[in-house]
Parts: sequence; C-alpha cells; structure tokens
Amino acid sequence: MGIAHYPGWSMEVLKYLYEERKITASGHETTDTDPGIATSRGDYSLEAYILSTDHFQIELLTNLDKVPEYGALVVVAFPKPKDGSGFPARVFAILP
Repeated sequence: MGIAHYPGWSMEVLKYLYEERKITASGHETTDTDPGIATSRGDYSLEAYILSTDHFQIELLTNLDKVPEYGALVVVAFPKPKDGSGFPARVFAILP
C-alpha cells in the first residue's frame, strides 16, 4: 500500500478555529481532514477531534477558489439518514 500525499489541517489550526473562533464546521477539497501521510498510517486524530466536539466536516468541496476569504455566506444542506455515518451534502456560497 502506498503513502498518500495530500495536504491536511493541523491540530493547532483546528483548535483555534473551533475553540477560539467558534466555527461550526470546516470544509476542504481533499478526501480527509488529516494529511495523507497521517491517514496512510491509520492516523485520523484530527477528524476524531472535530467529531468529538460535536461539530462536522465537509470533504471533497469544489470551486473553493471562487469563494472570497471573507464575506460569503456558506449554506450546507444534507439529509439525516438514520444510523448513517456519512452522506453527500449540497453546499453553495452566497457571495457579497
């Protein structure tokens, strides 16, 4: 099995965003919150941190380069499947 080479978040950044800035969710283009090198060895500690704080993450987002750094309203809509562990989301940004 190979080693994945995609970027991820750091614990320091996630703690700042969730604990200091009080965000509800984080999203990204990659397949996981944890960097590929971590997931390649079975380390999902960043994802576990987010989910343990009763927040959520949105993976595999596209067109993030078209959303400004601030001022946009991001809308996330998704079903709540009974006993489901994950599901697709509809995400769109309303630009200022």
